[in-house]
Amino acid sequence: MYLYLVTYDVCTKEDEGQARLRRIAKACEGRGCRVQKSVFELRLTLPQLEELRHRMLKIIDPAQDSLRIYRLTGPLEQNLEVHGLNHAVDFTEPLIF
Repeated sequence: MYLYLVTYDVCTKEDEGQARLRRIAKACEGRGCRVQKSVFELRLTLPQLEELRHRMLKIIDPAQDSLRIYRLTGPLEQNLEVHGLNHAVDFTEPLIF
């Protein structure tokens, strides 16, 4: 598994854009942690990444929207600096609510 940072910017001037925005967020939810409104930290295998990428590319309008996927190398602690609220969840530890 690798750690990825997925960011997107969807043009929401029209109702179509609002729908794309909801669909792209839903594609990422449940696969990792939403750390900002349009930013997710995801721990995925390569096949999972390919499936997610394919799904998201079918949603976005490349003439209006932007999708970026970054693979983070090394432990998250070495790649992350947080200032202010930290909404991240450590998915490597047991989750008890």
